[in-house]
Amino acid sequence: MSGCLPLITIRLPKIKQRWLACFRRPYRNEWEQWPPKRGALLFTSVGRALGGGRTSSHHFTPSVLDIGSGPRYAPIVSDGNTPLSYSLNVSMKICQLRMKSFPACVFSLMVAVHSLQVDRQLGAAAGGSVALAVGEEDEFKDTIQLQNKEETNVLRYFVFEGIRYIWREQSMDFVKVCSLDEGLTCGEVHKFRSGLSQSEHNSRKLIYGNNEIDVPVKSYGYLLIEEVLNPFYIFQVFSVILWLCEKYYYFAACILIISVVSISVSLYETRKQSVTLHNMVKMMVSVTVRRANGEELIVNSLDLVPGDCILLPPEGLLMPCDAALLSGECMVNESMLTGESVPEMKTPLPDGPSGADTVYSSDAHRRHTLFCGTQIIQAKSYLEKEVIAVVIKTGFCTVKGNLISSILHPKPIRFKFYQDSFKFVLVLSIFAVIGTIYSVVIHITYKDSVRDIIITALDVITIIVPPALPAAMTVGTIYAQSRLRKKGIFCISPPRINVSGKIKMVCFDKTGTLTEEGLDVWGVIPLENFSFLPIIHEPRSLPEGHLLYSLAACHSVTLLNGHPIGDLMDLKMLECTGWILEDGDVDPQTKDVFGTKVLSVIKPPSLEEQPHGPKHLVPVGVLQRFPFSSGLQRMSVIAKLPGDHLSELYMKGAPEMVASLCKPDTVPPDFTAMLRQYTQEGYRVLGFAHKPLQSVRTFEEAQSISRSSAEQDLIFSGFLVMKNVLKPETAPVIYSLRKASIRTVMVTGDNMLTAVNVAKSCHLVEAAEKVFFVNASPPTYSSSATLKFIPSEPTYGAEATEGLYQQAGVFLDRGPYCFAMNGKSFAALSDYFPDLKPKILIHAAVFARMSPDQKTQLVHDFQDLNYCVGMCGDGANDCGALKAADVGISLSDAEASVASPFTSKLNNIECVPIVIREGRCSLETSFEMFKYMAMYSLNQFISVLILYTVNTNLGDFQFLLFDLVITTTVAVLMARTGPASQLGLKRPLGTLISIPVLGSLIIQTSMIFVVQLLSYFLVRSQPW
Repeated sequence: MSGCLPLITIRLPKIKQRWLACFRRPYRNEWEQWPPKRGALLFTSVGRALGGGRTSSHHFTPSVLDIGSGPRYAPIVSDGNTPLSYSLNVSMKICQLRMKSFPACVFSLMVAVHSLQVDRQLGAAAGGSVALAVGEEDEFKDTIQLQNKEETNVLRYFVFEGIRYIWREQSMDFVKVCSLDEGLTCGEVHKFRSGLSQSEHNSRKLIYGNNEIDVPVKSYGYLLIEEVLNPFYIFQVFSVILWLCEKYYYFAACILIISVVSISVSLYETRKQSVTLHNMVKMMVSVTVRRANGEELIVNSLDLVPGDCILLPPEGLLMPCDAALLSGECMVNESMLTGESVPEMKTPLPDGPSGADTVYSSDAHRRHTLFCGTQIIQAKSYLEKEVIAVVIKTGFCTVKGNLISSILHPKPIRFKFYQDSFKFVLVLSIFAVIGTIYSVVIHITYKDSVRDIIITALDVITIIVPPALPAAMTVGTIYAQSRLRKKGIFCISPPRINVSGKIKMVCFDKTGTLTEEGLDVWGVIPLENFSFLPIIHEPRSLPEGHLLYSLAACHSVTLLNGHPIGDLMDLKMLECTGWILEDGDVDPQTKDVFGTKVLSVIKPPSLEEQPHGPKHLVPVGVLQRFPFSSGLQRMSVIAKLPGDHLSELYMKGAPEMVASLCKPDTVPPDFTAMLRQYTQEGYRVLGFAHKPLQSVRTFEEAQSISRSSAEQDLIFSGFLVMKNVLKPETAPVIYSLRKASIRTVMVTGDNMLTAVNVAKSCHLVEAAEKVFFVNASPPTYSSSATLKFIPSEPTYGAEATEGLYQQAGVFLDRGPYCFAMNGKSFAALSDYFPDLKPKILIHAAVFARMSPDQKTQLVHDFQDLNYCVGMCGDGANDCGALKAADVGISLSDAEASVASPFTSKLNNIECVPIVIREGRCSLETSFEMFKYMAMYSLNQFISVLILYTVNTNLGDFQFLLFDLVITTTVAVLMARTGPASQLGLKRPLGTLISIPVLGSLIIQTSMIFVVQLLSYFLVRSQPW
């Protein structure tokens, strides 16, 4: 963000009293030094003129912007009763901001300082004065005071890391502009469907600014200045000048050529990455916007503001903002943000009596939110002519903007290796000071000239602190990144490669990561008189009824160009029935058949394709979809049969969740036993239920009913059993990780017993390990919080085992064993048993029914236990954990995904050991390179000091041979060393301050020092 903002014209109203006198004087004056120290601009209260004067009753907490050098100012004097109009070119300044809202923090900011006339509807305090100044000659620094009774409102803001912060007088601090619309309920969001008026839009545009995610692409000249000002290159320039003074022309010329080439390559790569990221986030599309007067305008996406009502075309578009979907349905590809390659169905934001009071959140209402940067594949309208969405967030406030900001401004990596390297350079600097003093003393003894003494003394610094050390330490990472790219693994944060070499634990998602994404249907278990019947392996042979209709209709599959798309499990479920999906608006007679409009129609297969037995003839029409939610662990649809049949709600989801929403007398008594039977064998089980809806007969009534009122008092229908097949690469990879002493943990949203079975199948849990379920419950009115450990395979005396943990920790010392827990127990354990939580997490191996937020929290908990945590997942539910982990690896076909530091096109976990091996190789290479460069510098340092003793030094070609031919060649070849073919048991050291590193360095250097010293005395003892 460089350069100047557009020209801004500020107009003040007529003033009924004459301007106060404005004194033209130098900044030295008797009443105050004004302006403050060079480059300081003080924001005083609204109503207080800059430079002293009366103060109104409205006060701001002063905030100081320390601005770099800029134009000085001279006063402006008005003649009084005429309107005042000035054009002010406001340029961007690099500033440091210190204020109360950012305690104890000093930021380097790109600050845009504006004084703008703002409509009183924006909520700013009425009244205030404005100080204006224009540049003049440097010998004057003046100000003016403008005071009037009809005072205007002032908008003050600055921009930090792309996000605008504005001054809010109510709280007397700066707040994020994106926080202004937080707390809106779903009902309030729906009120924006009529659009903003043009004046409201203009007012919001002043506050929110342009809807853009600006990734600056700096010019080569600007990058060159930044690169040359890097301490590394400043030291290089200093060294080259010094070598030229010593007449080392060849050596200096070679180093200069290498530095120029290095700078050129660095500039090219830096600009290339900036251009790539700029092109990836650059977005400028035309959008149709509805205004409050009903007018529809085609505007540039840069002009969108929160509250704008946009109309989505049927063919879709690339979303330029975060928006809440109010009507219609959208099929969206979110792979760029989440790495999830399967398109998602987005449904309208709830607007019923209960949903209207729910606070809108893009996380909680993810299935109703269209995110910036995602591609809408198609949009369908139903009740209204258009598909309507309301802009919620723009620019860097969007989810995409936050991700891009995290790339542009990454959190510092607290890696001990990097911290120790700086400490070691500091130690070398101490040696340099000692050597400099020795050099000065020796050359004074030889009565050398002052010029020679200074040059030789400074030369010692360039020897002991090698200028090429920072570059040499990054060479291994560059080669590792190149090797990963060739294997289909892309990294957007190269420093994470070294961190991956220290991984002690890897957390895996289950479905799609350890197991195949597409599950095969094993069979269905129907009910008769609320009792389970034997499993039916061919769902097509089911009789017509609610279970068959649930299988055919309860999904989010839709048609794109005539082909069904959607979640792979939904596709398998629909496929097993043989029923055919059609759009509800394809056949004009569909409305007559069902008596109302429908979203889609699912028809039975032709009679020839149906198995022997009763034939299916009646289609099902879907009126409403309540999409799947990880937090709710279920989805449901409202469907209807042809004619005057009542509408039915069909639900599928986690069996425990579905059963909890059913009438107790409709759930079979052996529900738990039947569920346990199949989940223990590793099958994935879904529960189904239905409910007649007496009040819903039309499409419009189905759209108005709330989800909470519809999803209660259901009738249980049965189970769908699916095979959870392991990927063939899973077990070998888990075995190699455990063999390398890297702990593996499963974190999934699936059933506990299914997860444990999969963990045993892939040897994440060994056969000899006993699995205990951690059952933590929050307190109730009649009991306190409880914590039990229940064996996964109940044996005699199991009840007595549950409380053994209380007996001085006896239970926790038994082994081999591991723990498994679900999301509810994890939450209760965190809240009510924080002291026991670390002990349990150390032995936990399986976490089931975990929400996305709980996955993220679990990663943080493991990091608090000093684990370097890796996370591998494939879907949107894993994004938080992938970002929180020290090393996140997303399995995705989207090369440009910003869901995690690493993105693998390998659709299995083989990428995990590859990343770890490359990380270990890069880290070990960095260690060896550091030791080699340090030892080489120390050895040359010793040699030069010994030669100084006899008033001589190495020659030009000798330095050339040592530094370029020997050292550089070895360094390059060392960096090109590839990783081991298999993971070893021993991890590289994570710190330079250790006995193995320092010990080898000190011993080797001491031996060379002794040999050189003995050689010196031996030569000196010779008669010649």
